[in-house]
Amino acid sequence: MLRFILRRLLWAIPTLLFLTFVVYCALRLATNPLASYARSNPRIAKQPEKMQQYIEVNGLWEGPGGYVRGYFQWLGGFLTGDWQPSIKGSRPVWPNLKDALINTLRLGFVASLFGITVGLALGVFAGLRPGKLRDSAVNTGALIGFSIQPFISAVILQLFFSVQWAKWFGEPLLPTSGMYPPGHTGFDPILMLKYMILPVIVVSIQTIAAYSRYMRASLLDVMNSDYLRTARAKGISERRVVVRHALRNAMVPIVTIAALDMGFIVGGLIISEGIFEYPGMGLFFLTAEGNGDFPELMPWMVIITASVILFNLLADLAYAWLDPRIRLD
Repeated sequence: MLRFILRRLLWAIPTLLFLTFVVYCALRLATNPLASYARSNPRIAKQPEKMQQYIEVNGLWEGPGGYVRGYFQWLGGFLTGDWQPSIKGSRPVWPNLKDALINTLRLGFVASLFGITVGLALGVFAGLRPGKLRDSAVNTGALIGFSIQPFISAVILQLFFSVQWAKWFGEPLLPTSGMYPPGHTGFDPILMLKYMILPVIVVSIQTIAAYSRYMRASLLDVMNSDYLRTARAKGISERRVVVRHALRNAMVPIVTIAALDMGFIVGGLIISEGIFEYPGMGLFFLTAEGNGDFPELMPWMVIITASVILFNLLADLAYAWLDPRIRLD
């Protein structure tokens, strides 16, 4: 096990280097940081010596060789903590990025925990009685959940719990934007959870639909397996057969999907965070991309890439725990 973990971690290093270099080149081409800097600083843009100084300090040379040179200059600064300030406002990137990451992890963890738990429970509920009424009901609900896009469900919930509710009862039931009321200071978990209710519901709708379908299909694959018939022939109760054998093996493909989903959640729930103005990684990305802010976009992309690799490693480790037939070494 330890050898496998070390081997995967060693492979992660060249993988990260390659992917971050590709991302570096793509963002240089897409955002053109020098042009973004000129737009944000029109006076400096008229001074060639200042623009040349900015190019050298930030490694924004042109051409294939310039991109390679600039990437390694950026990488050295990134690893040593000498990050380039944002183009717009010349703010340090890490404080805002750290807050956005924490906020997204909080929202993503709550939404994923709720959505995956409910989805798996519904999948088991349907898969144990295929073709019955409850199976049809779960499949129909999942189809509806897949069909409702986040931007549609978000607007509907905002209109109902804020606008319409205020018309009926004089004040909205749930807030529709932000993480705290304007001007609020300090940490208030109860108030924060109140602001998270609608974003969590929006994110969970498609999560519940997806995992109910995944779990149902995976459970049906294993319910008629030879090892389950053998367990039943030994006189093991049906409940133990399902819990100890069927569910454990049905969870193996679910772990892969969950690991990938968790890795991408770190990148931000872009649509939901944008609609609810939730200050997470999604809103951070939308703001940085709108400003063409290369120094903010690069660390954002590195965090996404690293999180996907990390959660894939965790998925491989979970395989061995769920299915003893899988050997990592």
